[in-house]
Amino acid sequence: MSLRLGDTAPNFTAKTTLGEINFYDYLGDSWGVLFSHPADFTPVCTTELGKTALLNGEFAKRNVKVLALSVDPLDKHKSWIGDINETQNCDVNFPIIADEDKTVANLYGMIHPNASETFTVRSLFIIGPDKKVKLTITYPASTGRNFHEVLRVIDSLQLTAQYSVATPADWKDGEDVIVTAAVPTADIPERFPKGHKIIKPYLRTTPQPNK
Repeated sequence: MSLRLGDTAPNFTAKTTLGEINFYDYLGDSWGVLFSHPADFTPVCTTELGKTALLNGEFAKRNVKVLALSVDPLDKHKSWIGDINETQNCDVNFPIIADEDKTVANLYGMIHPNASETFTVRSLFIIGPDKKVKLTITYPASTGRNFHEVLRVIDSLQLTAQYSVATPADWKDGEDVIVTAAVPTADIPERFPKGHKIIKPYLRTTPQPNK
């Protein structure tokens, strides 16, 4: 059964390019992004891992640790990293899990038999400091992920975890947000002193409270 939002992310111990890690220990009090790749030495995966490495500072700024996975062996991962660094002008400094026996892939439902019985699809899980699954995105093997969208949803998740707000369509960090229905209109001025707009009784907006 696949993981659903709010489920506890399964813990595991695995071999990675940075040594053996325990997933919970690796995350500590940080947010986490765990994402899978169909195979090493494949073109789309090469660009994805390169983009992740290039965005290392953005993930760090958000207190997010990243962890990649494919079902290829460790020596193949390490050899592939050289190609990634060369072709994507980056330095891959996050761990890549060697999940040869598919233990982690099966824990997280990363293998979709109707797509491939042997390789993982492009699954991505965002996990909160409480080790709960906050978001999942699944792409087919042929489509590379949009990592700026991953950063955008992390911004939204972290913001909405702290304040009683939601983020509208196409929202980006710094833009107005929606006050949730749990906040009575009469309480908005005290809760959100930057001001607010009442577009409809159920649609109230306010400037992003942590900016």
